Amino acid sequence: MRFGILGETRAWHDDDEVPLGGPARRALLALLLVRPGEVVSTDRLADEIAPTGALSAHSLQSQVSRLRTALGAAAAIERAGAGYRIVIDPDDVDAFRFERLAGEGRAALADGEAGRAVVLLHEALELWRGPVLADLPESETAQAVAVRLEERRLVALEDRIEAELRLGEHRAVVPELRELVGRHPLRERLAGLLMRALFAEGGQAEALVVFEATRRHLADELGADPSAELTALHRELLSTDPTASPAAPPAQLTNFVGRADEVTEVAEALRVARLVTLLGPGGVGKTRLSVEVAGAADVAGQVCFVELAPLRDGAGLPHALLGALGLRENGLQMGGGATAPVDRLIAALSDQVLLLVLDNCEHLVDEVAGLAARLLAACPRLRVLATSREPLGIIGEHLYPVRPLDEDAAVRLFTERAGAVRRGFTADPEVVRRICAALDDLPLAIELAAARSRTLDIDDLAGRLDDLLAVGARGNRTADERHRTLRSVVAWSWDLLSEPEQRAARRFTVFAGGATARSAVRVCGTDAETLEALADKSLLEVAGGRYRMLETIRAYGAERLDAAGERESVRRAHAQRLLELVRTADPHLRRAEQLEWLAVVAAEHEDLLAALRWAVEEPAVQTAFELLAAAFNYLWIRGASASVAPLAIALLASVGEAVPDGLGEEYATCVLLAGAASATDGAGERMWQRHRATAGKALAAAWPGDRSGRYPVVVLLWMMRNAGGPSPQDAFALVSSQRDCPEPWTRAAAHYVSGFGHLGRRDPAAAEVAFGQALEGFRSLGDRWGMALALDTLAGVAGARGDRTRAVGLTDEALVLTERLDALEDSADLLVNRGDHLAGDDAAGARTAYANAAALARRAGSSTYLAAALRGLGDIALEEGDLAEAERLYSEALERIDPHWIKSLGPRVRTLIGLGRVAAARSHHAKAREHYRQAAEVADTAGARAPEVLRMLGLSEKTVGCVLEAVAADR
Repeated sequence: MRFGILGETRAWHDDDEVPLGGPARRALLALLLVRPGEVVSTDRLADEIAPTGALSAHSLQSQVSRLRTALGAAAAIERAGAGYRIVIDPDDVDAFRFERLAGEGRAALADGEAGRAVVLLHEALELWRGPVLADLPESETAQAVAVRLEERRLVALEDRIEAELRLGEHRAVVPELRELVGRHPLRERLAGLLMRALFAEGGQAEALVVFEATRRHLADELGADPSAELTALHRELLSTDPTASPAAPPAQLTNFVGRADEVTEVAEALRVARLVTLLGPGGVGKTRLSVEVAGAADVAGQVCFVELAPLRDGAGLPHALLGALGLRENGLQMGGGATAPVDRLIAALSDQVLLLVLDNCEHLVDEVAGLAARLLAACPRLRVLATSREPLGIIGEHLYPVRPLDEDAAVRLFTERAGAVRRGFTADPEVVRRICAALDDLPLAIELAAARSRTLDIDDLAGRLDDLLAVGARGNRTADERHRTLRSVVAWSWDLLSEPEQRAARRFTVFAGGATARSAVRVCGTDAETLEALADKSLLEVAGGRYRMLETIRAYGAERLDAAGERESVRRAHAQRLLELVRTADPHLRRAEQLEWLAVVAAEHEDLLAALRWAVEEPAVQTAFELLAAAFNYLWIRGASASVAPLAIALLASVGEAVPDGLGEEYATCVLLAGAASATDGAGERMWQRHRATAGKALAAAWPGDRSGRYPVVVLLWMMRNAGGPSPQDAFALVSSQRDCPEPWTRAAAHYVSGFGHLGRRDPAAAEVAFGQALEGFRSLGDRWGMALALDTLAGVAGARGDRTRAVGLTDEALVLTERLDALEDSADLLVNRGDHLAGDDAAGARTAYANAAALARRAGSSTYLAAALRGLGDIALEEGDLAEAERLYSEALERIDPHWIKSLGPRVRTLIGLGRVAAARSHHAKAREHYRQAAEVADTAGARAPEVLRMLGLSEKTVGCVLEAVAADR
């Protein structure tokens, strides 16, 4: 018989529950089960079953008798002295069995047996059915036992979760840990487990927020600091640099056949040469070899795989590399001209150990050569593996010709691929060898031919290929001859397709980055069965829910599309499909489902660029404007707006300054995107200056205040882009006038902007209210970008009034959000702010925040935010009396700061003041006054308000006085 007190009191005989009767009988059994075999006095039983004294000795004896009858002979309840006891094995009681299993699980965990620990602890915890001793709610005995067992249950939960973390189940345990930490905010082990789980999933900032919340709870409720263990974990997480993940090589669906020695040779070449180019004709297996080399265990560092085939020209090459590296082209906060993509790449890769795989370089060989040469010269730990039909032709290039398969490997490849499409495939090896020889042992040609063995007899297949290629015995053949062989096989495979299959295949060539089945069906005018048939015949590949076409086949299919006269109509259908997608995604990108929809659109990024390029070049003006506007929010949040700036510039050049009818918002969006070009691109700035006024009027007409336009994000970014200009008032008024707008995201943005107006009027309390309203508005929608902006400004207000604890907490919340959006440079900016909030009270914490900010800024290739972090480290060095180090850090920071961006104002002022303090400490008073005067000039850019700006930056009154003194002396 089994008994249960972890919940309502129950008993089971075999698998059948035993009816125990009313609450008094269940309470009686529960008291006896708390200590099996021990005597419980009748007085205690009566008092605890009925604390009001309503249970007499006779009634108790009657309840015991009835309980004996219910339990039968399987469990004896004995009279002993002045009480009763139940005679059973303690392991028959769930509470005792729980404690035994939990103890064994903990011991297994201590011995490093995480898998066994999980099994034991799961079994223990599954015994719980509810509150302990639920039938004794007022019993002192029950309450004491419940406290002990509930504590033991929490320990078992922690042990089980720790074991699961050791097994790599980080994501699965996060929801449970969140709920447990919410119920037990003072339990440090739970907090530590949640921090580790979040960090393992890439959530460093969120892990730091958990620590900060736990620290506050301990201080507020216990007056205690976190334990040494939790503090050590916090330091460990702070010292780790979270980085974006480069694009991995594409997953392969088939075995790698016949090139093991070549993988070793190429990997060895990469240890000697920093640039290795795999040379060979199409279809010889260059891409597959590069994938295998990238996955080799002895290739040092991370790997980033960049597919260049979708690029039309070299202008998009740096953007493609940034995207593959997981790096943004811009931060979330609109500023001046963006950093040039190549400069950002160099900054990001300057000290990384990375293998950069550039696949299919032949159509961009000059541009790839130029960029590779620059990167290799500036980034000493970088290595490049390229695949191309011709050499890059730069100094240091190591060429590795990729040759056809040897005879045995070719036969093995054909046999494996034929066996995959024809169950039980067997063939005379000599016939297979003849087929492979006819195909020049080219892997792609072999795979195409093997796919035909599903419907053709092997001898028939061999005969057809002999006729097709007029093959006899062949000796060594040139790359050009092999290319003709491959083309002939592709054409033969194509001709064997049905007319619907040919139509779908040639139309599919408009997809630059592959397609989902839904998109392919829509654009190609086909059905799912036809797509599957093309995959069966190796004309398409399918992986991860997306269809793709090998570049060699796509090139042939594009010729067929032109010959059919369908290119324009299919391109138009492709653009309309992308427009439909980004229009659908746009509102979701301002809500809680933001991350999911970012991933959906990101999967179509190459096709979005292809559709935009077609619409601009066609020109299909309306489609181009609509695509840019509908995609704007995605491009901005993903940090990819600079990649479309050249297209926006070209579109504006084609339409002039006249706003197309009904496209005022779209026109303003295009102007914004043109202005997002890199600082080195004068065309972008010229377009911005030329069209800004017209675009501003068009945007104001689309958002009159009493009704909503179509693209709320454009309105906010318009104001942010104009904030540092000569006349920001109109843009500010446009956004702040939307406080009663029916569109909720716009209302939140209007409150956010209004807060800055209150700050300008020296009313921080009103500003805090406005920023708080913005935060609640963005939070109700789930928009992480908006929440991060509002939290950052609220932290600034809190820091200005001296509430550093709140400022740090709000900053950490914002860090969680920018981390989720992969906004590395915005996270760097927030970490600098965190350091500034901590600097007065916690120099070590501030140094860590600045150092992490510098690491993130370097990883993101952001010179401006690196400068801000160096300024912070300079402040720490100055406070510690290391004048030489402080001067070095300040000087480097000043060289890196963008002087034209509004966000650079604070770092420039503080850096100049830092240099002034260094000079003053060395008694170089004239030099100190010069630095202070320069700081005042920068602070005075908004008018005669230098003192206000200096105080808003959190500078002490003594420092402000020094600056103003220097200005007065100069005058």
